[in-house]
Amino acid sequence: MAESKHGGTPAGIASERWQEVLEALAGMIPSGAACRIDGDGGDTAMVADGLAAVLSAAGRPCLRVDGVDAHPGTAEGTVTVAAGRSRSSSEGSQVVIWLSGRHTGGTSRDDEELRAHVVVDLHDPDWPVIRHVALPLAGRSRWYVTESRAFFARRAATWDGKYGDDMPAYAAAIDESGIPPGGIALDVGCGTGRALPALRAAVGPSGQVIGVDLTPQMLHVAQRSGRAEDAVLLLADACHLPLVDGSVHAVFAAGLINHLPHLAGGIGELARVTRPGGRLIIFHPSGRAVQLARHGRTPRPDDPLERGPLSALLSRTGWRLDGYDDPPHRFLAQAVRT
Repeated sequence: MAESKHGGTPAGIASERWQEVLEALAGMIPSGAACRIDGDGGDTAMVADGLAAVLSAAGRPCLRVDGVDAHPGTAEGTVTVAAGRSRSSSEGSQVVIWLSGRHTGGTSRDDEELRAHVVVDLHDPDWPVIRHVALPLAGRSRWYVTESRAFFARRAATWDGKYGDDMPAYAAAIDESGIPPGGIALDVGCGTGRALPALRAAVGPSGQVIGVDLTPQMLHVAQRSGRAEDAVLLLADACHLPLVDGSVHAVFAAGLINHLPHLAGGIGELARVTRPGGRLIIFHPSGRAVQLARHGRTPRPDDPLERGPLSALLSRTGWRLDGYDDPPHRFLAQAVRT
């Protein structure tokens, strides 16, 4: 077994949060795999050193190679770890971990990130968050629960100060969405509860509003703000909702889609809890082009929220797209449960 060239986890990534991420990554890598750290958001060599150190500390055979091309270990079960941009024709056999940071865009870079098996968000370099794991590596684990909570718990206290002025946009979208009075409205990924008052107004005094979020700190802010006075709050995973089949009339999902670990499964779970004829409202208080520009990107034709791909995804998961609006000031897609 080989340790990092620094003789342990490098000081630059020795924080508790980095340790959690490295241990999660180590747990995803199969024995005997070739792993390469790449990306635009951090010191790939340092992260490779840290990953090798964690693998070694766990008693797993590991070889940290200096070149950028990792190949399966010569000893049975040995994981090889490399860093940097591959120039090898064997790239397809590698597990690629992409470090995503603040960059100025470029479609080729986006393509490389999309092809990666794992994406680690380093927009806050001191607080890494795993954003994507390919299904073969994710298995049946709920890695996204820990990672989503790590992202949102750190931001809950200041969330409304940064985004609180967009509540009128939420109210306008809900007002347009045809939520039936007297119905049950579900806000999935409700965060600090910015949509709850508008949903309450939509269903009226005889209806019910349920807010679901994965992060306790977000729900605490929703309660403290008073927005949850007329709603039931649940600490739960959007991919495994604690609701019976066909129990709600409308699902409101603001900013949720980009945080679902696997889109078809997540959208299918929303369909499961919605009765036939019920509504799905996918919303964001800025258009997709504006959202992507913040990360130095532009819309792509294969983006899941483009009209065509979204319509196809909804059709496969029990919905029919019946409204789509994407100007600069908002994104609003509506669907009916089939």
